[in-house]
Amino acid sequence: MKNNYLDELMKLLKQARPGLAATRQLEFKNVFGAVAGYVDGNIFISFGKFGVALRLPPETLESVFKEAGVEPLKYFPRGHVKKEYAVLPKGILDNNIQFKRLLDKSIRYAITL
Repeated sequence: MKNNYLDELMKLLKQARPGLAATRQLEFKNVFGAVAGYVDGNIFISFGKFGVALRLPPETLESVFKEAGVEPLKYFPRGHVKKEYAVLPKGILDNNIQFKRLLDKSIRYAITL
């Protein structure tokens, strides 16, 4: 079966950071019906029915959650909140500069864990 989440995630990453796979070890795994992206062994992004979520450092999360439409990540409606993650609204995903900035912060944060 084709995994549309993986296809869309790969497309998004290729557009935002086309050289990422050449400089870092990337892998993707199924997680609770979604797809998680790992950089150098640490998760940094997730994509599922909830949308696109980035793992971000606390100071970045604090400012990102002030933006309209940003939600905490929950893999299941009654599941617990993944505290280091923010689900980004379409407005941020469509803003190439803002999305790339947040993606870079997510990658840097993940590789320091």
